[in-house]
Amino acid sequence: MTDAENDLNLVRAVADYQFGRGIGERLFPEGVKLVYSKRTGRVRHIYLGGRLLATLRPTDGLLSLTLDGARRLMEANGRRRYWVKVSREASPYVARGRSVFAKHVVDVDVGIRPGEEVAVLSEDGEVIAVGRALLSGREMLQFRHGVAVKVRSGSDRQSK
Repeated sequence: MTDAENDLNLVRAVADYQFGRGIGERLFPEGVKLVYSKRTGRVRHIYLGGRLLATLRPTDGLLSLTLDGARRLMEANGRRRYWVKVSREASPYVARGRSVFAKHVVDVDVGIRPGEEVAVLSEDGEVIAVGRALLSGREMLQFRHGVAVKVRSGSDRQSK
């Protein structure tokens, strides 16, 4: 097995650990391009068809998804996990990169734990942002105050 194959298997194993068994292969199929850090020589970015899907964070070794990566995760994940659905009035703000407040959460994967990577969906089910959960899925539904998801990237930001 080549180093590139080993690295792809490592990235898939991280995805399986982070998002659930079997997701790694569906999220990162054959043909993905791995880009390495010039400083450390470790895998840093994962591309498919010229589009960035995810970044391997050096701080904790987990994946930060891009919008394209979150869309693939939503398609690949049969159980549809790691998502937060926001109200119509909040969607434009979240798409511009604003944080998701608990009062705007209309539905959620109740299995989400604080600190996990999540896709933020519009009420129509379209991925409009990605970020990190600050509350559990159950808390997002119960709380009326506070930030539920710290958004890293919104769909309107990426298109500009």
